[in-house]
This record gives sequence, structure tokens and C-alpha cells, in this order.
Amino acid sequence: MKDFSQITDYIKSLYPEMDPVLLHCPQFLGNEKKYLNECIDTKFVSYVSHFVTDMEEQIKKLTGAKCAVAMVSGTEALHMAFVAAGVKPGEEVISQPLTFAATSAVIVNCGAIPVYVDVDRDTMGMSPKALKDFLENNTKQAGGKCINKNTGRVISACVPMHTFGHPCRIDEIRTICDEHNLMLIEDAAESVGSFYKGKHTGTFGKVSILSFNGNKTLTTGGGGMLLTDDEELAARAKYLSTTAKEPAKWGYYHKEVGWNLRMPGVNAAIGAAQLEYFDKIIENKRETAQMYKKFFDGLGIPFVTEPENSRANYWLNAILLKDRAEREEFLEYTNSNGVQTRPIWTLMYKMPPYEHCERTDMTNSEWLEDHLVNIPSSVRTSI
Repeated sequence: MKDFSQITDYIKSLYPEMDPVLLHCPQFLGNEKKYLNECIDTKFVSYVSHFVTDMEEQIKKLTGAKCAVAMVSGTEALHMAFVAAGVKPGEEVISQPLTFAATSAVIVNCGAIPVYVDVDRDTMGMSPKALKDFLENNTKQAGGKCINKNTGRVISACVPMHTFGHPCRIDEIRTICDEHNLMLIEDAAESVGSFYKGKHTGTFGKVSILSFNGNKTLTTGGGGMLLTDDEELAARAKYLSTTAKEPAKWGYYHKEVGWNLRMPGVNAAIGAAQLEYFDKIIENKRETAQMYKKFFDGLGIPFVTEPENSRANYWLNAILLKDRAEREEFLEYTNSNGVQTRPIWTLMYKMPPYEHCERTDMTNSEWLEDHLVNIPSSVRTSI
């Protein structure tokens, strides 16, 4: 086994308050407790709390999106994005295999079928070239719809993901989707605070989502947000996620089957407080990334940096090791010596629920799976 002690010692020096050093530990450095107490004192702790609408307004200002609908999780926000956008059971949705399982799970839980295209090695997000090649070689247009010639099914949407907060080439993907009559649904779960060509991620597609899970750059403990410029779509998502209850003074009447997926006020109170110093959170995380880059450059180990034309939030920092064997040695040593690290996700098509799904050549995804490791990325508490 190689000597990785220099790396663990350096990481521990960045986070002297943590033992062990966690991968991404939430920090509460503002008015979180104050606002949480205020929410409790109002007795309005559910989605009717003003903190929910306050947070929605703050996210709209941060991202530039016209509409924001707070949900209980990023996963359910993506679910509502699919439903409100009109993705139907039996249709196909193009995704990437290098992602957290929730992306694929939502596709399947909506009755749709994932199709996987490769990622770019530098962005770790969907490759426009792989997407274009697949569509040009395997689909046709009929009645304004994109048809998979291999299966005969309609491909209705494309869901790229901004991996670890690093924006993919989302403008190129949008152009390709427009050319092939595909809805662009952005999975921006990991990229709150990230920008591509001056625009916040999640504002390129018809609809998108953010995640505020406990380990995210901005956290509400559990929560997510649906973003769109389409007011009708936003209203539809809000209606369906609020049990599809018809407006009334006191009655209960439902014309449709809905879901109960709106973010509670107690969660939004935490998020509203974090948004007050969110610029400092991003500044802190970008500074940490620069420190890591300088350190790993000295060791000759590639550190993953933001792609061209991007300003990333550096949600999870990552390094690239020589091969899978070195990756396993590194994971064993660091996790056994007080520093939490993890490999990138197992590729979706290597897991039983998705192994039957159609896919392109996966050279870049498989290379990243073999080489990439995430390292501790929490906000350092000296902000």
C-alpha cells in the first residue's frame, strides 16, 4: 500500500475541528436557530409557513428563475418536474449513467425508461457529442416527436446533471434537444451557486431542480426546489404537490390524484438563514478548492477543477488516481485514518434495476468510475 499519510495530514489541517473529517458536514453559522425558533413560535411549521415563500423568493433572486416551488427533497422536485412537464409512462428519457441513483429512479417511478449516453471527462456531465451521435444514429422525427428507431418508443425528455456542482455544456445540450424535439429537464441538484456562461445552472431547461439535502452546499436538512420560467408549469407542480386540493375557504375537494410533497416551514427556516450568507459559503468552498489544487499539484495528482466558461460551487471536491487499484488503496487508507472519502457512484447500467437499459459507448464514464475519488469538502468554519 502506498503512503497516503501526507494527504490525510493535510486534509486534517484544513478541518481541525472535525474528528473524523467528514466528506461534507453541514455548518450552521447564521440565523438558523433563531429562524427555526421563530417558525416554531408561529405554530405554522408546515408548507404554509412564510419561511417557505421567503425561501422561494430568495432562490428566485439567486438563480434568476421566474418561478420556484419548494419541495420535500430534490428527488421529489424532479418527480414533480417530470409530471408537470408531461413525461408519460412508456416514454423514454435520456440521462447519464454517472449520477446519483435518484435521477434514474424518478424516470422509472414515472413509468418511463432511461436511455444512457456518455459524459465528458472534463465536466463529468452529459456529453453533447455523445447525445448528438445517439440521436442522429438512432432516432427519427414523426409528428413532432422524437422516436427511438431501436424500440419504437417516444423519447420525450433529456436530463443532464451538473456533477459535483461542475456545470456541463448545457447550452450545447439545449440546442441539440431543441433540434430533436426533446424537453430539457436539468438535474441541478448538486449545483446551487454554480454558473455557466454567466447564467445559474437550472435556468437553461424547460424545468429544473435543486437539492438542499443535509450534505449539500445549501441545506434545509431535507428539501429541494423546482425552477422554471413557465408559470403554468410551476402552478401545475405546486397544485399537484399540495395534494391537488382545490382552493376553498374550508372545504376539501380534489379533482385529481395529487401528492403531499411541499417543503415544511421548519426546513425552509434553516434554508432562509443559510441564504443570508450563501455568498460566503461559496467563497469559502472555492478557496478550499484552490488550496486543494495547489497541494495536489505538488504531489502530481490531478485535482478536478471547474470546466471552461464555468463558475462552480465545488460541492464535492475530487481527485483522479492512477487506476482502480490505487483508488481502492486510497479509500481504505483514508477511511481507516480519520478522513472520509468515497468513490464516484457505480454506473447506473451496472445495477440490476437499469442493466437492461439502452446505452451508448461509455468510455469516459467508466474511466471516471475507475479513477475518481471525492475528498472532504465541508465549509471550513473560519468564514
